[in-house]
Amino acid sequence: MKHASDHHCEPSSSHDVPQRSGRRGRLFESGRMKLLVLHLIQQSPKHGYEIIKEISDLVGGDYSPSAGTIYPTLTNLEEMKLISLLDTERKHYQVTEEGTVYLNQQQDMLTALLEKLRLRREIHGNDQLIDIHRAMENLKTALRLKLNVADLKAEHIHQIAEKIDQAAVEIGRL
Repeated sequence: MKHASDHHCEPSSSHDVPQRSGRRGRLFESGRMKLLVLHLIQQSPKHGYEIIKEISDLVGGDYSPSAGTIYPTLTNLEEMKLISLLDTERKHYQVTEEGTVYLNQQQDMLTALLEKLRLRREIHGNDQLIDIHRAMENLKTALRLKLNVADLKAEHIHQIAEKIDQAAVEIGRL
């Protein structure tokens, strides 16, 4: 399960769920896909296929967003008046003035997202880091299994958080 996780208060959208064969999980939390698509269009006008290709290259690994993710995202951005069609025949989109303002307001989130994607590419592209990647995936799986328990007690939640915090401190000291 190759994904980065972060939190945001926007409503969840099925348009941000990655499409991966045989894999589960979320690479893009709510609103992050829209932000990334808007960022890519701001760099130069694009159509959907170009966006799919650029996101696939940017994320790396085995991830490629589906047309069922990108085209509804484009429609949503257009409805929000953050993008508009530059060329209706070729379906090239450009960022509107409102889109530029929105990107400026979301610059910190965009910077954090691009850094997470860079780190993901680095981890997945470096065979020397395979053990770290495996360990990260094992931790995520163990947490998902534990958090799916309906009667998880507050004491256990505290113990889990404490162990993760301890591991983070020990890793930081290496």
